[in-house]
Amino acid sequence: MKLTVVGCSGSFPSADSACSSYLVEADGFRLLLDLGNGALGELQRHIGLYDLDAIFLSHLHADHCIDMCGYFVARYYRQDGGRCDALPVYGPEGTEQRLTTAYADTPSATSMSEVFDFRTLKAGSFDIGPFSVRTEKVRHPVEAYAIRLEHAGKSLTYSGDTGVSETLHELADGADLFLCEASFTHGKEDIPDLHLNGREAGAHAQRADVGRLVLTHIPPWTDGQQNLADARMVYGGPAELAVPGAVYRI
Repeated sequence: MKLTVVGCSGSFPSADSACSSYLVEADGFRLLLDLGNGALGELQRHIGLYDLDAIFLSHLHADHCIDMCGYFVARYYRQDGGRCDALPVYGPEGTEQRLTTAYADTPSATSMSEVFDFRTLKAGSFDIGPFSVRTEKVRHPVEAYAIRLEHAGKSLTYSGDTGVSETLHELADGADLFLCEASFTHGKEDIPDLHLNGREAGAHAQRADVGRLVLTHIPPWTDGQQNLADARMVYGGPAELAVPGAVYRI
């Protein structure tokens, strides 16, 4: 299993990174986790525009899904004149309506289902291509899901956006790599059921006994190095900050 960080900024793109988007590959299958602001351009540094096999949207905040609008245009109006097969898109209830409205809020707007095969997420276990998948609802102001991917005896857990969550700990249990949001700064922001800080992300990783912690979704106003230091105070394993273009082989 190969993980490539496409974008890792939280809330809006930074000068150095697009918003949340992560490419996971195994056995030639390419699954994208989220497609936030600016990520569609960055994605093309790593794969061709039409090379994805499925997309998972953790939730419907713009910094995790808004570039789906641009991707719809790219797939609908292919430069070679061909038509793309409908791409499976796994997202919360109402994903198609939300994205179609963001693209064109008119009764005559082209339905995105012409190029995307929308599949409603629920907590549970299923397969996406070669991956064994488990999803769980986490704590956020909108319906939001974390995901665990397993392949060939290896595992990756991605938190999406969440506050402190017992289900996130369970989903990350024993994961080889834990890609976890750390938007807030310990001792500065304390808003329940919204985001984690570095120390909380580290505590989740320590309790779940993960193999590696990668902190992500750090907004431009947050000091990532402070969050990493806070995580290392409570997590004894290897920990680092996500950076665009980083590749992990799990």
